[in-house]
Amino acid sequence: MIEIKERCFVHEKHAVKAVLNIKAFPDLYKIVDFLNKNLKDKELIFGLSKKDDENMRLTIYEID
Repeated sequence: MIEIKERCFVHEKHAVKAVLNIKAFPDLYKIVDFLNKNLKDKELIFGLSKKDDENMRLTIYEID
């Protein structure tokens, strides 16, 4: 199940724009790396964290 939370709050000097909880798959980090490299000029940073063995959390941050 995919759970999307769209909200804006400040997290360590970056505004969180959206959070997506998604089932983990091996190449997910490659997608996050690709997004970070190609959208940095749009003032966005993508973060990936492991919730548990089966789930990951993708967070979109807006930078100043």
